[in-house]
Amino acid sequence: FVQRTARAVPVAMKRLFGVKKEKAPVPTLDDATGSLDKRGASIDAKLHALDLELAKHRDILRTCRTPAAKEAAKRRALQVLKQKRMYEGQRDVLYNQQFNLEQVSFAAQSAKDTAAQVSAMQTTSKELKAQFKTKAFDVDRIDALNDEMADLMDQHAEIQDVLGRNYNVPDDIDEEELMEELDALEEMMGEELLGVDEETPSYLVDDALPETPEGVEQALPNAGNAGEALSGAEVSVPKNAEKAQ
Repeated sequence: FVQRTARAVPVAMKRLFGVKKEKAPVPTLDDATGSLDKRGASIDAKLHALDLELAKHRDILRTCRTPAAKEAAKRRALQVLKQKRMYEGQRDVLYNQQFNLEQVSFAAQSAKDTAAQVSAMQTTSKELKAQFKTKAFDVDRIDALNDEMADLMDQHAEIQDVLGRNYNVPDDIDEEELMEELDALEEMMGEELLGVDEETPSYLVDDALPETPEGVEQALPNAGNAGEALSGAEVSVPKNAEKAQ
C-alpha cells in the first residue's frame, strides 16, 4: 500500500502542475541550409512539371481548329504560366536566403579558424619563452662555443699542415734557380725535337710536284675516248721552250 501511494503521488503532481517540456535543440546553420536545399529542390520539381504542362498546351494550341478550343487552351496555359512565375519568385527568394546563410556560415567558420590559430600561436609563444629561458639558449654560452669551435678548426688546420710536410727537403732552395733550371730543360727539349726533324730519312720526305707552265691549256679527254684523244692530240710547246731551242 505504501509503495502504491508513493507511486501515485508523482503521477498526481504531474497531472496538477504538468510536465516540464524538453527544449528543442537550437537549429544550426547547417540545419537551416539543409532545409532551404529541400525547399529549393521541391520548387525545382514543380517548375519542371509546369514546363511539361506548358509544352502540352503549346501542342494543343497548334492543333486547335475552333476558336473556342483555342481560347480554352490559352486560359489553361495562362494559369500554368502564373503558377510558374510564382514558383520562380519563390525560388529566387530561397536562393538569396541560401546565399546569405552560406556567407554567414563562412564568416562563422573563419572566426573559429582564427580563434584556433590565435590559441596555437599563444601556446607556441609560451613554449618558445620557456625554451629561451633554459641554459641551452644562453647567448653568451653559444658565443663562447662558437669561438671554441673556431679555435679547434684552426688547430686542425695546423695539424694537417704539419702532417703534410715533406721530409729531407732543404729549406734554402731558391725559387729563381729552380725557374732557370726549368727554362734550360725546355731549351734542351726543343733542340732534341729539331735534331729529330733534321735526321728524317729521304724516303719519308714527299717530293715537290712540278709547276704547271704558263700559257698552256690542255683539255682533259673523256674516259671512253681516252685513246683517241691521246693519239690525235697536238702537243703544244711552251713559249719559253721554243725560245730555248
